[in-house]
Amino acid sequence: MSIRKNSLYGVAAAAALAVTLSACGGSGSGGGGTAGGSYDKDATVNIGSMYEPVNLDNTGGGGQGVTEALNGNVYEGLFKLTDDGKVEKLLAEDHKVSDDGLTYTFTLKDGVKFHSGKALTSADVKYSLEKVIAKDSQSARKSNLEVIKSVETPDARTVKVQLSQKSISFVYNLSYVWIINSEAKDLKTSEDGTGPYQLKKWTRGSALSLDRFAGYWGTAAKNKQVVFHYYKDATALNNALLTNAIDVVTSEQSPDALDQFKSNQNYKVTDGDSTTKLLLAFNDKAKPFTNVKVRQAVSSAIDDKKLLESVWGGYGKLIGSMVPPTDPWYEDLTDVNSYDTARAKKLLDEAGYKDGFTFTLDTPNYDPHPTAATFIKSQLAKVGITVNINTITPDEWYTKVYKNHDFTATLQEHVNDRDLVWYGNPDFYWGYDNKQVTQWVKQAEEASSTAEQTDLLKKVNRKTAEDAASDWLYLYPQIVVANSKLSGYPVNGLNSQFFAYDIKKG
Repeated sequence: MSIRKNSLYGVAAAAALAVTLSACGGSGSGGGGTAGGSYDKDATVNIGSMYEPVNLDNTGGGGQGVTEALNGNVYEGLFKLTDDGKVEKLLAEDHKVSDDGLTYTFTLKDGVKFHSGKALTSADVKYSLEKVIAKDSQSARKSNLEVIKSVETPDARTVKVQLSQKSISFVYNLSYVWIINSEAKDLKTSEDGTGPYQLKKWTRGSALSLDRFAGYWGTAAKNKQVVFHYYKDATALNNALLTNAIDVVTSEQSPDALDQFKSNQNYKVTDGDSTTKLLLAFNDKAKPFTNVKVRQAVSSAIDDKKLLESVWGGYGKLIGSMVPPTDPWYEDLTDVNSYDTARAKKLLDEAGYKDGFTFTLDTPNYDPHPTAATFIKSQLAKVGITVNINTITPDEWYTKVYKNHDFTATLQEHVNDRDLVWYGNPDFYWGYDNKQVTQWVKQAEEASSTAEQTDLLKKVNRKTAEDAASDWLYLYPQIVVANSKLSGYPVNGLNSQFFAYDIKKG
């Protein structure tokens, strides 16, 4: 999964987890920009971001930043999740599924080499899959892929995976698994992938540069080098774009700054589709949030629309659940536990908290969390609830909240699509435990058709919304701002991935 860790991991895996294309090349469906015709094949593309990796290991808590910079660019999977949400073959040339849905046989592409020069073999795929489900793995998709019973390698290009039970999402989940060299070392600070770029240098706190890999098996990147420049606030990021220090901002975090770009023909502003949800996540195993009426009361006491307007202006969307409109099981549930202070007070009275209560809100220290926390504190004070804001770093959040579950409530972004299923896992950090929901999630994963899966997950969506398992404050907009000389960049930022290989600099 992905929670944002550094605007986090998206699981946060917190922190909030992730892939490139197939056919004759690894290129994807690049997005915006107006530049066309000739372009500089030896260009350096400078990318501005607020999400620096914690480390470079996707199974070691690298955070949202490692997905953004390395997924699909440096590392590839058997399959790729495109910018428009489709799953396509990548390192897998073909795959077959047994009649009972328990055995998957993959044939690997021929001629693929790692950046170290080693040829890709089935042993590397086996190693990569087992690394994701290992005891110490921090991969967001670990629990989804624990359905893997065994991995066999009949020959160098064949991988045979046996599942313990049917998994209709198995191929989709494989798009999150990076295939790495089984002999590689120190992957927290170095890399050895098969992607169109290789790591040149990572200067912590500053920048991460990638060079086009001359030995790439697919279509070469359309630029020679990309450099991810990291900024701690939106103002510095926007100033860098205005002064041409960078060419594109992966995800605009300051809507107030957009007018200066919209009114300038030298820039293009694209409003794409986001899968990032801002959550007020309760610890459903910690009092008073063990009480569903308390969770419902808090949700009803917060004016999500006003919060969204204050943070994002006219951008973003209210969704009322964990499911964004791009997920197949989306339903508009904004009317469930909607803003109603009278109802909130009534629920508190029924729950035994007529005079309110006090709780601590652990809040990541990067925007928009401090702003949202202050807003929530003000809103809840109106119904007698006192909020003590505890501001922490992304690393502190990951350890305290995600790993140790040492919190009462927290703010966090969850980046991935199709992550509603985490509510079926009672051991996940928010501790929601509803046996019917857990059963529905299990049945949905073992479904024989996508229609059956969708029907079951719609039930999960509605039940978790009614239970106020969390308070889903709003869905982020996905705003990419770029120099008008740029084209081919992704505009949706699905799961925080940012494919750079199709970017052309005119």
